[in-house]
Amino acid sequence: NRGGGISQSVLLNHKAEQNEHVTLNSSDRIPIGAIIDNPAAPLLPEYKMTREGDAVQFERTMAERVTIRKKFFFQKSAEKKDNFVAELDVDLQNGGATPYANAGYFVALGSAAPIHPKDYPSYMRLVWCIDGKAKGVDVGWFGGGSGFFGVGQRAAQPFYQQNIAGAEWVAVSNQFFTTLLAPLTAKANNTWARRFDIARWPDQKSFGLEGALGMPGFQLQPGQTYRARFEIYTGPKLYHRLAQLEHNEAEIMDFGMFKIVCQFLLNFMNSLHGVLGNYAAAILALTTVIKLVLWPIQNKANRSMRQMAALSPKMQELREKYKDDPTRMNQEVMKLYKEYGINPVGGCLPMVIQIPIFFGLFKMLGQAVELRNAKFLWVRDLSQPDTVAHLPVLGWPVNIIPLCMAATQIWLMAMTPKTGDATQRRVMMFTPLIFLFICYNFAAALALYYTTQNLFSILQFYQNKRQPAPTLEKRSVAAKRKNR
Repeated sequence: NRGGGISQSVLLNHKAEQNEHVTLNSSDRIPIGAIIDNPAAPLLPEYKMTREGDAVQFERTMAERVTIRKKFFFQKSAEKKDNFVAELDVDLQNGGATPYANAGYFVALGSAAPIHPKDYPSYMRLVWCIDGKAKGVDVGWFGGGSGFFGVGQRAAQPFYQQNIAGAEWVAVSNQFFTTLLAPLTAKANNTWARRFDIARWPDQKSFGLEGALGMPGFQLQPGQTYRARFEIYTGPKLYHRLAQLEHNEAEIMDFGMFKIVCQFLLNFMNSLHGVLGNYAAAILALTTVIKLVLWPIQNKANRSMRQMAALSPKMQELREKYKDDPTRMNQEVMKLYKEYGINPVGGCLPMVIQIPIFFGLFKMLGQAVELRNAKFLWVRDLSQPDTVAHLPVLGWPVNIIPLCMAATQIWLMAMTPKTGDATQRRVMMFTPLIFLFICYNFAAALALYYTTQNLFSILQFYQNKRQPAPTLEKRSVAAKRKNR
């Protein structure tokens, strides 16, 4: 009964390590829904608890003879989807003989902590939403920063507090789960958070966050009652479930500028899973559909690259001829492209189209709780790296799918016609390493997508290479031949 709130929220359908249930908040942190006057030194007095059906009520009387009653309950409805959403009614009744003034108070969000040692710290955040747009700080803020050559340097901070006038909700969130409070009678105007150490993994330094949302003050005359109502969501970051709530709660997903792409890919992946019954199969099917849509565009790009490769000797002659005059050289090269009707960026179009798809997948798969514990061959969890071993002495993880992705990308580059100058080709050689760096310790689902994408591209290149090589023909000659 300490603090008169929810000490733990246990999710029975979601498993953590060692097959135990995922638990949001911790019994040794501030309970969800606790009322706090001073965030610097939170006091958690004892409450009297009573239970009526699905409702739990906490009550205590303060020295000013003001009685606090807090009632946690599930809203009755014709269709109860889950137990992720509860409501909290807070009543303060002035039973004294003098007016009572409250300058403002905080309602605790509880705490968020990593579920898995490989969860990304950047997802451990305090988040709030104003006018339908989510903002927040992650756990790294508390560690300070060295800035850029000393510019923007910031010392480590033990405590974060921010005015957020007009906030629709405030939440603490990890990579896949969140505790979110939405005030229903008045909007929040302040929030705070502090970082705490996680001692669960002795060989790894990890942190959690606890926080609260701030509410405006009020006054009570003798006999008057103040009421505030809150909606509490404690559960997985399921986009379709959060989108059903009424206060822009789905913005907790933080899809950013690729929101539309993320929403489409997530909904499409879930639809495919509904048909196929397996998330690995859904990702493979998603990859196949995207590749089929891009197949005609890639065909044109491959043809353009083969034309560029055929034109390469003439381009090299121009570079040698005008090597001391770069401006003239560029003019002559562009003239050559125009003369033969070749678009120099034609081979780049599929890559440009893939950029929003890549970042959309990166943002979406990084938070797709649906992928947790989804299996594929040796992969036990598609939301985590597919580590199968660690290198002796060094201890580096061996992740198979990202290595396959890099290998297929190198294979694909070896098949691609050599165009452009040597410097450009050397830069492109680093592309597999860049993708390997991005994907190596990320969700295995992303590397699975790109490995499959690369295999399809290799197949398409083989098919294109079996076709007759495109002939170089000046546009004037081609036009005359067409008019005959």
